[in-house]
Amino acid sequence: MRLRHIPEADEFVSQSSITVSNPESLKGRWSSAFQKAQPTFLEIGMGKGQFIINMALAHPDCNYIGIERYSSVLMRAIQHLLSMGDDAPDNLLFISGDASDLPLFFESGEISGIYLNFSDPWPKKRHAKRRLTSKRFRDIYYTLLLPGSAIEFKTDNSSLFDFSLDEFKNDPRYEISEITYDLHNDSRLSAGNITTEYEDKFSSSGNPIKKLIAIRK
Repeated sequence: MRLRHIPEADEFVSQSSITVSNPESLKGRWSSAFQKAQPTFLEIGMGKGQFIINMALAHPDCNYIGIERYSSVLMRAIQHLLSMGDDAPDNLLFISGDASDLPLFFESGEISGIYLNFSDPWPKKRHAKRRLTSKRFRDIYYTLLLPGSAIEFKTDNSSLFDFSLDEFKNDPRYEISEITYDLHNDSRLSAGNITTEYEDKFSSSGNPIKKLIAIRK
């Protein structure tokens, strides 16, 4: 469930130095937006930021960008970072925007990995093209990703996972390298796993977390 709309969120997000106000202007030169030129990873639908903030802290040798279309949610992520003070990572930026606009923001081969965590399942068949693992979005990812880069997808939704698994299996541009239907009880794949807010909520309720990793050929 999304947060209710916060009237002041749009202004708060737009005025934050953590948010890139004109991501189009950085297309092809995102390394210049960070303190160091390092591999850049992208989380699409970052929510309140728990996952990507902890990824940035755990991997200072990489740069991270989170994109979120709901300003009220993104506001919470920014507030979280601000509350960390000097402990906040300096290798992390946010974009307020929609995944369909990613080709406007990034050049071909500019991204070293993509994270899709607990994406909207869009359960109705007529909405399948809106799912972040549908062909429409896989086309975008294929262009943005460096060859050999990974898409890591986690969900508790069985229907969305089955759909996504079939989509990647039948797409010759990708190769599935890892699959688990119960991430938290998979000793190998759970090693070093960084959770999201939804993941903590769902797993604590007994819902198994599914994960797949697809490699861009």
